[in-house]
Amino acid sequence: MERRVKVKKIDDCVWLMDDNGEATGYLVCGEKKAVVIDTMNGIADVHAVVREITSLPLTVVNTHGHCDHIFGNVYFDCDCFLHPDDAKIAAEHIKFPEFVELCQKKKVEMPPFKAINDGDAIDLGGLILEVISLPGHTPGGICLLLKEKRILFTGDSINHHLWMQLKESLQLKTFLENLNRISWVTENADRILHGHAQDFDDISLFDDLRSGLKELIEIRGKGDTRYSTEYKWFGGIAKKYPFGSDESVICYNEEKLD
Repeated sequence: MERRVKVKKIDDCVWLMDDNGEATGYLVCGEKKAVVIDTMNGIADVHAVVREITSLPLTVVNTHGHCDHIFGNVYFDCDCFLHPDDAKIAAEHIKFPEFVELCQKKKVEMPPFKAINDGDAIDLGGLILEVISLPGHTPGGICLLLKEKRILFTGDSINHHLWMQLKESLQLKTFLENLNRISWVTENADRILHGHAQDFDDISLFDDLRSGLKELIEIRGKGDTRYSTEYKWFGGIAKKYPFGSDESVICYNEEKLD
């Protein structure tokens, strides 16, 4: 039987966990401790997957409160951290009927979240993960900077298919301001690992997104060469705007431009 969560070692201390092509989590191992960054959909026992790799003490850090990043927490009995500004979102998602049914079937429950905030640092032994607040996709979104490896874990805050059309997403102008505020990170990281990745992205994705947002805000999605197009998703119809040199897009709606 093919495994739902596929694991790939992408650095000497970092493993990528791909949950059926739907979400990505990461395991970072130091000398004394390991951190699981996002636990994905919760259908497969991600704790068992992690324990095949390491026996180190574990901590879970969720980059934000959406279901495809927190549901696997149910398999862990360690501390699970989430920014307080996403506590309401997580509480809403935990009540999804399909998740409630899954928990009942597997006889598991969501452990409580502990607060994590901008500037916090997690010492893994020889490695430090620094918490960087980045409200945008959600109000409590965070990134994690692995200083020694110059890797930035961004969850869904920075990726190639950025959802900003959600009711909880911030205004685009505010998100751009928040990206500008942490632009220093591009001098401290060379690579990005986001929440739906298959491998590393270059840190240039940060500035590509920032430039795309700035352009979108300035021309409100209307221009001579680049236009917003219709974007259909499970919540209805929004718009998408291209950025960078590939097929990257920002998904948004008109209200987020005000």
